[in-house]
Amino acid sequence: MTRLMLAVSLMASAFFGGEAWAQEKTIVETAVESGNFNTLIAALKAADLIDTLDGHSQFTVFAPTDDAFSKVAPETIQYLLKPENKAQLANVLTYHLMAGRVLARNAYDLNSAKTINGQRLLLNFRGDSLSVGDATITVTDIPCSNGIIHVIDTVLLPTQDTIPAIAAAAGKFATLLAAVESAGLSEFLSGPGPFTVFAPTDEAFDGLPAGTIESLLQPENRKKLADILKFHVISGRVYANDAVKAGRAKTLLGPSLSVDFSAAGIQISNSKVVARNIEASNGVIHVIDQVLIPSNMTRSHAMKTLTSAIDQGVPKFNSGDHAACCTLYMEAMESIAVTGIENMDDHTLLAVRHAIDTAKNTHNVTERTWVLRRGMDTLYNRLSSMSMQTQTSR
Repeated sequence: MTRLMLAVSLMASAFFGGEAWAQEKTIVETAVESGNFNTLIAALKAADLIDTLDGHSQFTVFAPTDDAFSKVAPETIQYLLKPENKAQLANVLTYHLMAGRVLARNAYDLNSAKTINGQRLLLNFRGDSLSVGDATITVTDIPCSNGIIHVIDTVLLPTQDTIPAIAAAAGKFATLLAAVESAGLSEFLSGPGPFTVFAPTDEAFDGLPAGTIESLLQPENRKKLADILKFHVISGRVYANDAVKAGRAKTLLGPSLSVDFSAAGIQISNSKVVARNIEASNGVIHVIDQVLIPSNMTRSHAMKTLTSAIDQGVPKFNSGDHAACCTLYMEAMESIAVTGIENMDDHTLLAVRHAIDTAKNTHNVTERTWVLRRGMDTLYNRLSSMSMQTQTSR
């Protein structure tokens, strides 16, 4: 055991009263008996979280003492304890909770801790002390029947601002925010999410060809603008290290972005991440230096997409799983409709969209599958014919 761990173990014995500390009671029972967490217990009651921390599920709690709460402005405490602000209070308290039992020694191998709130807390060493967020852990590894308590000296306050609010406060995303507003996505990106946004700066938008932004902001180009913006958003709260491990990130538009790491830093497709892991209440922001523009599929790629869906779907259909086959067909057609095909005429793409819309309005899953299959066959024949014409012209 390190000197740090020995010291905090002795502190724990003193803090929790020796034998009383050694007994494995629930998190709530342990906190109540210590007499040092009256404000925390009151807050847990106000947020209806007592039963959660008094049950069988395992949690790790970063528990602020009454002295820690005394550092918070009284009006803030009073505001959070009002019944109408219960959701905000719960958001603050769950920022102090992790799922499972996490001992202090495990923190040596961690840079951050994911909370029940969804946001992360950074873990660091300050001299001989372990810090979590802005707080120092003063006592570690208090065992409870349903988890572990680590005592902290400061109340942790999560980010309350949404992604658009964070971007507005930064002062370098005016064009992005104007585009989001014009595309009708402001309310969506202010919603619960969570979302991960690859956010181009104003300078990144300035790098587009002259007149591009002005054209995209025209009402008739609203859908195209929305598609470009959705190409910058993925579902969930995905931090940079997780994105690098995955190697790809599926966007809300449909197509995926490549994620690479090198000596130059993290690359998202053709853009560089210049700032990462910016927390928002409903997600996380990574700042990039270029606008991401979805490219059209090649004809050969589109044909492979169709044949792959058919090859996987036919055995499922023949075995009676028509719903699974239908899902594969729909994903293939929607991927093509969203991305587009290079040099494809509008009439053909409208036919793809028509097949998708007709299928969605067909309630019987077997009939819906056949609607999609006929649309896929028609599109494949059209692409094949165009490829043959191209080869002949050469």
